[in-house]
Amino acid sequence: MNILIIGGGGREHALLWKIAQSPLADKCYAIPGNPGMEALAVCDASISIEDNEALVAYAKEKGIGLVVVGPEVPLTNGVADAFEAAGIPVFGPSKSAAEIEGSKAFSKNLMAKYDIPTAKYAVFTDGEEARTYIRKEGAPIVIKADGLAAGKGVIVAMTEREALDAIGDIMDDKSFGTAGSRVVVEEFMEGEEMSLLAFTDGETIIPMVPSQDHKRALDGDRGPNTGGMGTYAPAPVGTADIVQEAYEKVLRPTVDAMKAEGRPYKGCLYAGLMVTETGVKVVEFNCRFGDPETQVVLPLLDSDLVKIMLACDKGTLSEESVAWKDGAAVCVVMAAGGYPGSYDKGDVITGIEESEHAGCLVFHAGTKAADGSVVTNGGRVLGVVGEAEDIRSAVKKAYDGVEKIHFKDAFYRKDIAHRALNR
Repeated sequence: MNILIIGGGGREHALLWKIAQSPLADKCYAIPGNPGMEALAVCDASISIEDNEALVAYAKEKGIGLVVVGPEVPLTNGVADAFEAAGIPVFGPSKSAAEIEGSKAFSKNLMAKYDIPTAKYAVFTDGEEARTYIRKEGAPIVIKADGLAAGKGVIVAMTEREALDAIGDIMDDKSFGTAGSRVVVEEFMEGEEMSLLAFTDGETIIPMVPSQDHKRALDGDRGPNTGGMGTYAPAPVGTADIVQEAYEKVLRPTVDAMKAEGRPYKGCLYAGLMVTETGVKVVEFNCRFGDPETQVVLPLLDSDLVKIMLACDKGTLSEESVAWKDGAAVCVVMAAGGYPGSYDKGDVITGIEESEHAGCLVFHAGTKAADGSVVTNGGRVLGVVGEAEDIRSAVKKAYDGVEKIHFKDAFYRKDIAHRALNR
């Protein structure tokens, strides 16, 4: 069948790479795609990923048998509903189900209603009321823009001053636009973070291998929050017991809650979790594959991704066996100097092929083609993945691959997977 991937980042490159391995995949298309995806798919940047009508028309024209939606924006914009209405199988939740990521207030209220463990919180639309609450609660404390902010709308404030400044940035200065017209203020949770993605058809839930993201820009988990500077899987914090607890206390009740609310959830449910002394608690939910978690989880998948995705759409996931490989995968994100603040674009990238020849997977995140070269076109530019028999070997392989790639002012964290290595 012909398959369409919507999106053009590192996550979508990884999805396409895995999808293209399926015997069910005849021809792949990507909107907009990126230079790394062009070897596996016909890429078309002429259509906006937010234009549902044009996307459906394109899918009909190309005889698409499965649409895979990568980013959150088209999902919260109702693209899955548009494809479903047109009778085209789609992997991804409906607009009403995607609100689990589209609104942090909705997500927190859902968890409160259905006793799903998470941090204590309060929701504000008034900056002064938020400040009064912060002064009462003290620091450390977490401030979150309610809406979509490309993974950057969360401030972990270690002092009261930082928290008050964050309210000023988000609510008064509108640093995240309308996403910050409402904020969630949460208690700070102590523990170790874990990303647990799961396939679901609205009934059956199959967790993927647990992974761990590195959100802060700098080594030692310092600096501003980013969309993710690297990941590894499987994360040792995600023991079999912890994953089982997360299934029973988080994934199962959340999918059941969404169904009870008239918002049946199909696709990939991403649970960002904190493993605390008192058990697993939810940090956040996403309505899609994580980025860059996808880049380490999918290399470890030993089953046909297309078959799984079709089963999620059809409601037949219980009939699928989902198997995982032994070993580990580590992704190091190479970013443009200045990210997550302002950064240059258009710098020539060299060494990608050398890195691939050394056995690494190189997923394009923020690149474009220009004058016969591949150049930088985003904050997170590339994800370099090493796969090996254990975390330590995968870390070495990934960094060996990174050292072969060069572009002006490139930077990356040198300590990806440090928690696993320090155990």
